[in-house]
Amino acid sequence: MSFKKMLYGLLLGFTISSCSNPSDKVDAKNDTATIDGHPVWILNSNIYEVNVRQYTAEGTFKAFAKHLDRLKDMGVNTLWFMPINPISKVDRKGTLGSYYAVSSYIDINPEYGNLADWNALVKKAHEMGFKVVLDWVPNHTGADHPWLKSHPDFYVQDSTGKAISQFDWTDTRKLNYKNPALVDSMIASMQYWIKTSDIDGFRCDVAPEVADSFWLKAIPILKKEKNIFMLAEGDLGRMHKVGFDATYTWSDFSMMKLIAAGKRPASALDSVINKNDSSFPANALRMYFTSDHDENSWNKADFATMPGASHAPFAVLTQTMKRSVPLIYSSQEEPLLRAIPFFEKDTITFVKLLRAPFYKKLLNLHTNTPALAANADFKKLVSSNDKFIYSYTRSAKNSKVLVVLNFTATPQSVTIEDPSITGEATELFSAVKSGIKAGQSFTLPAWGFQVYSY
Repeated sequence: MSFKKMLYGLLLGFTISSCSNPSDKVDAKNDTATIDGHPVWILNSNIYEVNVRQYTAEGTFKAFAKHLDRLKDMGVNTLWFMPINPISKVDRKGTLGSYYAVSSYIDINPEYGNLADWNALVKKAHEMGFKVVLDWVPNHTGADHPWLKSHPDFYVQDSTGKAISQFDWTDTRKLNYKNPALVDSMIASMQYWIKTSDIDGFRCDVAPEVADSFWLKAIPILKKEKNIFMLAEGDLGRMHKVGFDATYTWSDFSMMKLIAAGKRPASALDSVINKNDSSFPANALRMYFTSDHDENSWNKADFATMPGASHAPFAVLTQTMKRSVPLIYSSQEEPLLRAIPFFEKDTITFVKLLRAPFYKKLLNLHTNTPALAANADFKKLVSSNDKFIYSYTRSAKNSKVLVVLNFTATPQSVTIEDPSITGEATELFSAVKSGIKAGQSFTLPAWGFQVYSY
């Protein structure tokens, strides 16, 4: 029996204990090693979020594939695809509906292509050295998912037996993880994509809203299939305790926006980072960002939250901060200076790519520098101007990086006395080599940044 037939049988009412039969597909290029429980390949990686609908005029997998060479040249390592599943029509929002109101977990949105197109894209991406992460929506389904009729007990119901919608997500219905059959069905659906498409991980939508017991069961089973990366859309330390490799940095991002607006000093970042140190396990990976699909569509990030030149030092921070697996959202390299609609078609134009050279330097530095691995050491530096300047070092063995950031709209000077900065270094953006010593003075323009590699 094929895996998909078995899966369809499961979804019709059968249950499983683990469904952890090992896949007979082995990617020879996949690194199976782990450090602190995380895939080694993610530690120096970055993530690029792909919005297939908006990425090209066609909005298909085949059309997106034409951008792989460009993204590879820019230094992208990991591609996170927003949900590729079909979208429910009942209670649909807008013309095209929300990517996150899925009508089937084991089918492809026909607007993007078919399974063969998707598998061809994944195969090509793997051959080029990319990892592929799939966006997964486990908290709810769309309002016409077949389970609503075949398995109404898979859903949280109101007093009348009607499946409920959570928050203002009226196009979705909340799943019930107290039901063991639902748990097994969801795990099997996730396994399907590892087995069928050889994906490298999942980004899990609103992961904290799903029962911890589900993740405690599901993640070990999924990781037996392959050395996958698990990213939780959440900013809670407990998500690491249930098995996730990485979480979002919303608290950091919120503070970054306040600093960009001049409402808080650069030093205010320390309060957030110190709180994270006490709230998250020491080995927790964090996804730093200046925009993603939600922040762009609903809050105008980053073109309005960090407008103009103010974006740059925060982007440098995301690529060099401790624990960071940094994110770039579709169009940030252009940059597209508008919100991308969530429920309608609005093609991104990639013409000028004004930020691409900037990101290329950062992405390649992050990929090729041991000191910027997510688990490398971090040291916050005390300077003569901590109110406006944020400075730190990252280090691992014989590799070291010094970062100096001006989080203001005016030129700033700073002196750093720390002897750990001493050595011969090359500044990333100017390529100037120089000797740096304790007591070194740095002068940065408005929203300026300097990154030194030793």
